[in-house]
Amino acid sequence: MLEEVKSWPYNFTESREFLSSDQRGSLSSRLLIYDQYISHQPLHSARFAYVGLAPPGEVGSWQRESKGYQFWTQADNKGHFIIKNVLPGNYSLYASVPGIIGDYKYEAGITIEQGSKIQMPDFIYEPPRNGPTLWEIGIPDRTAAEFYIPDPYPTLSNKLYIVSERFRQYGLWARYEDRYPDSDLVYKVGVHNYSNDWFYAQVTRDIGNGTYVGTTWQIQFELESATHPGNFTLRLALASGSYSKLLVRINNLNTKQPHFSTGRIGVDNAIARHGIHGLYSLFSV
Repeated sequence: MLEEVKSWPYNFTESREFLSSDQRGSLSSRLLIYDQYISHQPLHSARFAYVGLAPPGEVGSWQRESKGYQFWTQADNKGHFIIKNVLPGNYSLYASVPGIIGDYKYEAGITIEQGSKIQMPDFIYEPPRNGPTLWEIGIPDRTAAEFYIPDPYPTLSNKLYIVSERFRQYGLWARYEDRYPDSDLVYKVGVHNYSNDWFYAQVTRDIGNGTYVGTTWQIQFELESATHPGNFTLRLALASGSYSKLLVRINNLNTKQPHFSTGRIGVDNAIARHGIHGLYSLFSV
């Protein structure tokens, strides 16, 4: 398989529509992160970032792009990358960095010509921030793999996924009611651990007669380190959603109007398809 990957794009094809490697171009550079709250040094290497050229669009638009060509690679631990064998055309450069919230898009367009080898200056991504992070649940890696994934029902267990990729087991979403039969999830920041105490997917509850209702999860925390009054931002990074609506209420669960609503989101159905991520979305409250 690795040999086949190395030999692509093939040069034996005769179609005019399939360009050989010498008729394509490449782009190389480095991606850095500017974040003064990570450490005293504000610039950091975008370690193992995913960087790609895709048709021009808005931030994150590459997720829904299905008509044009996309070319992706993964940076090294210093943020250096090279995107090879790119078809000539106009592109936008997009990126995401494991462990860093949000999406990056270079503000200018990039044109690839036949045989071009473009070396660009460093790209700098400044993640969305209003101040230091006071608490965080999970890892901003665009997946739910770090959260609690239950064991499958014995009758539905697939031996291929007993150890790795356990989220691919069938019917895991139904185990939520087994773990929380009487009340929904309550997570206490500083007490609980997201790998054991945060279910990998917020799903509905079956109350019988083919009726499913939404579940209400609670996050309980105290801002002991926040000594100055002011405005605080809650950021919600969703790895996937399917015909759902996320409502946020603060301090009072019974208010008729929520403080925030995502509106209807998601059509990727990653949970039912045994996936751990789908269309990524980021919301700020």
